[in-house]
Amino acid sequence: MSQQEENKSLSSPLLEEHVIKIAIPEVPVLEKKPAANSFAESFIEAKKILSLATPMILTGLLLYLRSMISMLFLGRLGGLALAGGSLAIGFANITGYSVLSGLAMGMEPICGQAFGAKRHNLVGLTMQRTVLLLLCVSIPIALLWNYMRPILLLCGQDEAIAGAAQQFILYSTPDLILQSFLHPLRIYLRTQSVNLPLTFCATLAIALHLPINYLFVSVLGLGIRGVALASVCANLNLVLFLFVYILFTGIHKRTGGFSLSAECFKGWGTLLSLAIPSCVCVCLEWWWYEIMIIFCGLLLNPQATVASMGILIQTTSLIYIFPSSLSFGVSTRVGNELGANRPEKAKRAATVGMVCGFVFGMLAFGFATSVRNVWARMFTADPAIISLTAAVLPILGACELGNCPQTTGCGVLRGSARPKVGAHINLGSFYGVGMPVAVGLAFWFRLDFSGLWFGLLSAQFTCVLLMIPVIKRTNWIAQAERAQVLTGGAGEATVKPEKETVEGKKEKGGGVITIRVIAKSES
Repeated sequence: MSQQEENKSLSSPLLEEHVIKIAIPEVPVLEKKPAANSFAESFIEAKKILSLATPMILTGLLLYLRSMISMLFLGRLGGLALAGGSLAIGFANITGYSVLSGLAMGMEPICGQAFGAKRHNLVGLTMQRTVLLLLCVSIPIALLWNYMRPILLLCGQDEAIAGAAQQFILYSTPDLILQSFLHPLRIYLRTQSVNLPLTFCATLAIALHLPINYLFVSVLGLGIRGVALASVCANLNLVLFLFVYILFTGIHKRTGGFSLSAECFKGWGTLLSLAIPSCVCVCLEWWWYEIMIIFCGLLLNPQATVASMGILIQTTSLIYIFPSSLSFGVSTRVGNELGANRPEKAKRAATVGMVCGFVFGMLAFGFATSVRNVWARMFTADPAIISLTAAVLPILGACELGNCPQTTGCGVLRGSARPKVGAHINLGSFYGVGMPVAVGLAFWFRLDFSGLWFGLLSAQFTCVLLMIPVIKRTNWIAQAERAQVLTGGAGEATVKPEKETVEGKKEKGGGVITIRVIAKSES
């Protein structure tokens, strides 16, 4: 039928045209009332998040135990080895491990959202690209480590300690290659909600760590070099165990396998745009504690304050395992739901995760305050160190009230591919607020060691106060659309009303649906 015939038939007296306009309100009344099963859904979401976080907490505790075993063997070698090894580990954290860990987190939103969008090949490609990126970055880091001794001497460190630190870090250099595989492998599994096998693999690696240390240090007499090599072997075993698990279960097959392709060398722009701000975000927080140790050396009793700071940093590292694991779980849930184009579920995951973060913060505060009079005695018998540590532990606990939800919020931002926002918040909070407060209270107002920790307290609370409104105001529908662009996935279909102008005038509400009905005339 031609257009003229169609118009003629529509204007026939036997047919009548009725136009029905249905306005869709922008905020439906039903959305204002909580669903009857909203609590049940939130409870289910909390179980999903905690089921992801719990194996990671166990893994974190195992890796923490590994570092404690290394410190134990360093201590048995004497004060020089302990000082040199500790200095080398601090230098490695600042210049190497923090950088690799931060860059690897750039793959987290891509893999999480791609897995949710069922674009499994993109998960495998992103892991391969991240491994290549970390290997490339490891080269300048290794060159820097090779010149650690002159750098330390230039900074005024003792020559003997600098020499011991140089030995430790040179024998730790192969660890850069292993970390370049280990970080991407962990994220690769985590974003697919495969966490428990990582815990089992870490258990096996740590079980071998103690006898390997004994072999290298006590039997072969390698000294500080043996401790460094034992740590390298621990990561080597963990990487090998993970590869064996992946190959045995065939997880790699659904993500395109491990064979390199030309695609690995393309599409790096997206990865770098997420990896660089993620790296900045991680480094800004890691470096804060190292800077605080430097400030401790300028206080009234530097020996006691540096020792106390070491104990407190070990304490925060132990506590941090819990919110960081929660953060990884929340990031995975948010990323998966956004990739699957389910913005409401992503929003629920973020909200439930933040609530869990506040609960973790209160538990950490309770722990820090309850052990304040006994904790330092586990590490030393020096009354000055015990007194300083006991005085600061309640402040440390208060810091965790902000740190736990802040860390969880970073997971929400990573899961929604917004690490740059987290980097800006960390930069402003730690170095725009926290650092001036710490320096001012410690040196100008004479609060000494406590002043440094009040500075950290101000930084943590600034972080969480800035992060909560950012997450609360998130347009989750827009983030789901971004996820589809990022992954090229389709996810699940969603209906989004569009505002539309009818007869030259914009209708109020979320949009207008026009239904044209043609019925026979009664005449």
